[in-house]
Amino acid sequence: MARARKTGSTRALPGGGAAGPATPLRLKERSLWPPRHVLITLCSLAAAILLVRAGLLERVVGAVIDAAVCNIITLILCFSGLVTLLLWLVRESGHAAWVKRAVVGGLLAAVGLAAATLRIERVSGDLVPEFVWRWRPDRDSLLPAVAQPPTTASVWTPTPDDFPRFLGPDGTAALLVPRLDPDWEAHPPRLLWRRPIGAGWSAFSTCGDHGVTLEQRGTEELVTCCSLVTGEPQWSVATPARHQTVLGGVGPRSTPTIRDGVVYATGATGWLHAIDGATGRILWQKDVLTDLGINPAAHAAAVAWGRAGSPLVTSTAVIVPGGGPRPDGSVALVAYDRGTGSRLWTAGKEQIAYCSPTLCSLEGREFLVSVNESHVAGYDPATHEEVWQIAWPGHSNSDASCSQAVVVGQRQLFLSKGYGIGAALFELEPSATGAWTSREVWRQSSVMKTKFTNVATREGYAYGLSDGILECVRLADGQRQWKGGRYGQGQLLLVGDLLVVQSEPGDVVLVEASPKAHAVRGRLAALDGQTWNNPCLAGNKLLVRNAEEAACYELSLLADAAATAGAAP
Repeated sequence: MARARKTGSTRALPGGGAAGPATPLRLKERSLWPPRHVLITLCSLAAAILLVRAGLLERVVGAVIDAAVCNIITLILCFSGLVTLLLWLVRESGHAAWVKRAVVGGLLAAVGLAAATLRIERVSGDLVPEFVWRWRPDRDSLLPAVAQPPTTASVWTPTPDDFPRFLGPDGTAALLVPRLDPDWEAHPPRLLWRRPIGAGWSAFSTCGDHGVTLEQRGTEELVTCCSLVTGEPQWSVATPARHQTVLGGVGPRSTPTIRDGVVYATGATGWLHAIDGATGRILWQKDVLTDLGINPAAHAAAVAWGRAGSPLVTSTAVIVPGGGPRPDGSVALVAYDRGTGSRLWTAGKEQIAYCSPTLCSLEGREFLVSVNESHVAGYDPATHEEVWQIAWPGHSNSDASCSQAVVVGQRQLFLSKGYGIGAALFELEPSATGAWTSREVWRQSSVMKTKFTNVATREGYAYGLSDGILECVRLADGQRQWKGGRYGQGQLLLVGDLLVVQSEPGDVVLVEASPKAHAVRGRLAALDGQTWNNPCLAGNKLLVRNAEEAACYELSLLADAAATAGAAP
């Protein structure tokens, strides 16, 4: 019998008959270009990026979306788009296997090469990183040691023009005088000197013709003094210490305080110095962490960006933020004897933030005010007991509080902060029993988002950099009057009716302090590079610095401009 040859399979019909040969299943053809669903995903991600970059997400989600958060979301969306393309390429595309391996391998090699050869030098206030070659040393370590001139006593005589502490003589970021000439086009600032400086976010304080600041050079943290006239160093005091984080940068971030010819300075790791201004001789020094029994590693984790509080100096004491953690609880403030450096007292049980203690008067009573990690407190200067507190949430290793409390009128306190918190006004008043209570007058999460800058007030209005944009807010009700100009996470100083705005990129901009509009009167390319340091104005000398250079400019005053115009033929 002949062997039947199998020619194909058949399929049964409903009536029991047989149909013809079945059609073989065909694999779906794979395209070399992304299909519709991938393109829709990519377009959706691109639309989301445009939404974020245009600032529209803040209107939907709220004030918590600042520039830094926008940059993080943008990075996540871009990464999602890249992953979407890679998954399509590897799993669904019709490209040859070697092409897929080459693309994936090339990306992995590029990432590995970048990780091996690059490091983050610094991060801007909006979390934009700056990359440098991994083998390049830190800029501050390339600077030579500060030359120590022969120790000769100099004259340290206080003058009305002195800028002796953080944010000026009153610690308010405001000066009533001098009267600056606003016409920088006709009378531009004149450069007196410029010199390299070590890393850090400290500002200058002055006494007479002397300026002091803190800086980092290699493994040493220094308190340095220079001549305001020439910029030449006069003395320096070095301590083996170094603070450095990727997000916070390198070096000290507080500003020295000068009183009666003595310089008081606190470093980023806890050192406190009292230095004779005339000679640079150390009168006494104290390691605050050791003195309070605080573990440095635990403290560095809790206060991640380095100790930033500048000393408050009274007639008898030097008061600085305390800290923690410690076995018997954190310490908000600690005071040392001005003459000997011995500890006098401590106040509060709250972890510190990044603000400086201040003395202020409310309803005729004096208080020590401290912005702590999660509240603002007022302490009695005599008993050191906490009299009142205002909840002001934050964590010193994430959404930190960095802006000073500002007294408004006789009984009100203005607070501001970034990280989506915004600003609020509180009223404090004593009760019949002597206890003090606080009442929230208003709160606006969309105004005065001062990430690590401070506000200045004038005639019922507050001026400050809100997430990098200059803003004017009415203090009575928190209503924004105007918002304009992108200055980055910089600083400002109110001088009369003008604002000296130190932008993060380094420019100094002169702006009218008026609730009517954002009006720029002048601009100066003062520095080059990231600048988080506060400006200092001693008379008509403007001292500015960042983590790389310091400069002094002579500003024209209205009296000088009028005299010049009168002398013209």
